[in-house]
Amino acid sequence: MTELADRTERADRTTGNVARRTTTPAAATPAGLSGAQPGTPGAPAVDVAALGGQLLGKWADIRLKSRALAGRPELHKIEGLTHTEHRRRAFEQLGILVDNGAVHRAFPQSVGGADDHGGNVAGFQELVIADPSLQIKAGVQWGLFGSAVNHLGTAGHHEKWLPGIMSLDIPGCFAMTETGHGSDVASIATTATYDPAAEEFVVHTPFRAAWKDYIGNAAADGLAAVVFAQLVTKGINHGVHAFYMDLRDPVTQEFLPGIGGEDDGVKGGLNGIDNGRLHFTNVRIPRTNLLNRYGNVDPEGNYTSPIASPGRRFFTMLGTLVQGRVSLDGAAVTASKLALKTAIQYATERRQFNASSQTDEEVLLDYQRHQRRLFTRLATTYAASFASEQLLQKFDDVFSGRHDTDQDRQDLETLAAALKPLSTWHALDTLQECREACGGAGFLIENRFASLRADLDVYATFEGDNTVLLQLVAKRLLADYAKEFRTVNFGVLARYVVGQATGVAIHRTGLRGVAQFVADTGSVQKAALAIKDEASQRTLLTDRVQTMVAEVATALKGANRLPQQQGAALFNAHQHELIEAAQAHAELLQWEAFTEALGKVTDPGTHKVLTWLRDLFGLSLIEKNLSWYLMNGRLSMQRGRTVGEYINRLLVKIRPHALDLVDAFGYGPEHLRAEISTGAEKVRQDEARDYFRKQRASGQAPLDEKILLARAAHETKTHGKQARATKAPGA
Repeated sequence: MTELADRTERADRTTGNVARRTTTPAAATPAGLSGAQPGTPGAPAVDVAALGGQLLGKWADIRLKSRALAGRPELHKIEGLTHTEHRRRAFEQLGILVDNGAVHRAFPQSVGGADDHGGNVAGFQELVIADPSLQIKAGVQWGLFGSAVNHLGTAGHHEKWLPGIMSLDIPGCFAMTETGHGSDVASIATTATYDPAAEEFVVHTPFRAAWKDYIGNAAADGLAAVVFAQLVTKGINHGVHAFYMDLRDPVTQEFLPGIGGEDDGVKGGLNGIDNGRLHFTNVRIPRTNLLNRYGNVDPEGNYTSPIASPGRRFFTMLGTLVQGRVSLDGAAVTASKLALKTAIQYATERRQFNASSQTDEEVLLDYQRHQRRLFTRLATTYAASFASEQLLQKFDDVFSGRHDTDQDRQDLETLAAALKPLSTWHALDTLQECREACGGAGFLIENRFASLRADLDVYATFEGDNTVLLQLVAKRLLADYAKEFRTVNFGVLARYVVGQATGVAIHRTGLRGVAQFVADTGSVQKAALAIKDEASQRTLLTDRVQTMVAEVATALKGANRLPQQQGAALFNAHQHELIEAAQAHAELLQWEAFTEALGKVTDPGTHKVLTWLRDLFGLSLIEKNLSWYLMNGRLSMQRGRTVGEYINRLLVKIRPHALDLVDAFGYGPEHLRAEISTGAEKVRQDEARDYFRKQRASGQAPLDEKILLARAAHETKTHGKQARATKAPGA
């Protein structure tokens, strides 16, 4: 904790954060916007160090070590490199990670690892600070390629290949995605057909769409790959399995016989990674190169598996690779934190327009709209951060074996599929909004918004397309709903739909809306109080999820008994509602994680401020979906109008604590690396204010034409009044 406090103090001194001790005086701030100023007697204060420690989570020490490593210049992205130069630099940076022991944590102790799965991902998530290309290239090498050998292979595979993978002697690829099949992994077309006479698998891509595509390390660096293919033996297709394959001659770097490929070329971001395509023409590999933890073929070609169900076996194998989604979730949250720290720091220094003063311009963060665009995203980032920590702990529980039942793995899969879409979409939205909030300065590459957004763009579609992942979540919600109501009739389902929030079945009749309208009339403040408390937020957010799931479940009831084409058409007709329900479920998970984190805050001031921030998150979700709450009778029109009003009041309360809330993220100048976060803007603004103040005091300032015109108009008006007053009444 001392290290965090020291880091925070150092960042304050270096980036000009001490300016928050002397922000715009209350008298110079637009009325009603800034709220209580820091230092006001009785005002809450944030314990930045303690809050920072809570945000660091269970693996705080590892995060800080990784963060310190990511702050080193030799790991930083250099803007303007060609993609070839960037690739070369990123590969060299992998060696620095190896030399600093940053890649061994998740691997077995038997090969020099630490079996620390949660700590490994926590450290990996921080690498986005240095360069997203470095983070993802490391993820390809150790989080995908190495992890596949680790989790899908057995002891012999570990001994043979993991040491070289860990040391970077074997740079590798994770060859799953095909040109013709991305998220639909079960339908990939590459085959691995067993030849018992030679005790070999023959790996083959039968047509162009079966080429492995978008594969990291495939264009240049990869010497080997874990290739996913349909395992065929004795004429039976046993589904997708993973195979270890050598790709290139380690001396000449040329593809081995039967293997070919192409370079994907320049991308919209992440150009430090050599993505490429791979194809195989009857390439023979030893039988023992099958990573056989979940399925094995003996020398005679007999297939066996500890998991009898092909479907369950497939999802179990893919489930071992969930750490990619867990990693991207946390990395996206980190990127959002970097963006908000920079944008909010800048907004406390940059001045525009003298709305409330004839002499001083306002700082951007004192404008309500600026607070809206940044504070709502700050609240979401806190919620996503706390939810990400819960996901990481769930991941570690499963992969450490402490809680590793089928149910635990299903829960982990669902949680990762729910949170990764929200956090990656939120990061892209936050980076764009922060870019715009910083004006033209935000568009400069030196301030990183545009660069980070370009690099993170693909986070929304790899390790699982976000929309497809939410559909998986929706199917799980429907499955759980079906289990609970498998034996009940339609009447019970209908009562479930309308009775979730309060147990009173009047949502569909309109009576609830009428009764609430009567209760709220004439008391806007009372109405606001009625939706701002924790219980009301939970009721509204939970009810929406449950009702949406129940309505879709009712609409799809019996779909599995229809002919396949009709069943698919019915499901497709409700796909949008399914995905909306899944997103609402994920947002509820984030809100619950924020609320649970609040319960662990002991400092009263910090608890108060975080409660405001949690309420801002909850009410922003309600405001975003206000039409649903109104149409479904959950809120009256009168109460609905108060949501935005209360959000605006929360902005005022949060304003004095904005810098503390982003300082708690713990990022120093070596992490932000944005010119506008250095305090240079405050220096410029103070210089300008001092110049004009001295000019006014000297009496030499040129007179504004508008003042002359105003004086002339005033004199004309005054003379007119005097003339009318001196004119005789009877003249």
